[in-house]
Amino acid sequence: MKKFRLITGLLIMTLTAAACGTDGGGEEASGQASGSTDGNKEKEEVQAEELTIEHDLGETTVEKNPEEVVVFDFGSLDTLDTLGVDVTGVPQANIPTYLEKYESADYENVGGLKEPDFEKIAEIDPELIIISGRQSDAYDEFSKIAPTIFLQVDTKDYMNSFEENVMTLAEIFEKEDEADEKLTEVKEKVAALQEKTSDMEEEALIILASDGKVSAYGSESRFGLIHDEFGFPESDENIEASIHGQSVSFEYIAEQNPDYLFIVDRGAVVGDGGSSAKEVVENDLTKNTEAYKNDNFIYLDPNYWYLSGGGLLSVSEMVEEVEGALE
Repeated sequence: MKKFRLITGLLIMTLTAAACGTDGGGEEASGQASGSTDGNKEKEEVQAEELTIEHDLGETTVEKNPEEVVVFDFGSLDTLDTLGVDVTGVPQANIPTYLEKYESADYENVGGLKEPDFEKIAEIDPELIIISGRQSDAYDEFSKIAPTIFLQVDTKDYMNSFEENVMTLAEIFEKEDEADEKLTEVKEKVAALQEKTSDMEEEALIILASDGKVSAYGSESRFGLIHDEFGFPESDENIEASIHGQSVSFEYIAEQNPDYLFIVDRGAVVGDGGSSAKEVVENDLTKNTEAYKNDNFIYLDPNYWYLSGGGLLSVSEMVEEVEGALE
């Protein structure tokens, strides 16, 4: 689990200008100084509060409440939007539909998720850059432009790392109370779902459909929170935990014969308009599964699950979608 060390430091600079008479004796000079008090003495205090954040790619010091912010992680964008924090630049291709306002000219387009426009970012001269896994290889290049933090959920400890990421952003933008309230709501939803699945015997399988192919995801994988946090038993406990999933066939799905099949349609958000997941997944083999027979093919919203997982709103919606499978 990622650990974030937040160290608050208060930097105070005091500039003092004082004028006093020099053409008289000591008594006269003293009188002039006494008469001037604040008139000839000026003080200016400049305060800048900083946080030092330890993340998986390093340690970054940022000032609180930065105004020029570039965000590449849609989960973080989701959280900032929910907390009422505005940003300056985002990668405007493939933005989740529920965050489509960030496609407008009010925001700078800073390239693609995997192809950042470093020239544009440098022009913005941001005070903070937020990235996740898709940009991790370019961390050093981002850091040359501005303080950069890496925020990504730990699939082996999803909910705790999600909460840490939210509170890191809340600390930076002084939105702790709002974040606490929203996190409490999400945790209450998870607890309610866990209560429903606590004695569940039916088994579930999670797949990602993309370009006519399917990959399976198990515990501690990208979508593994369905098993690890939400309580659905696995139909296959031997799926390799990974971000990209384990390539499987439709014969495999038929052999597993899950009671619930959770489906993420990658092509719906990053595809070229080809066949939908429904057209690919619902075939003669999978229609023989208990999941299909009992109307338990659950198509999850890829905007939340694939593009912006780990956000305050996205995680809340993810819980509700999975709970909906039980109704």
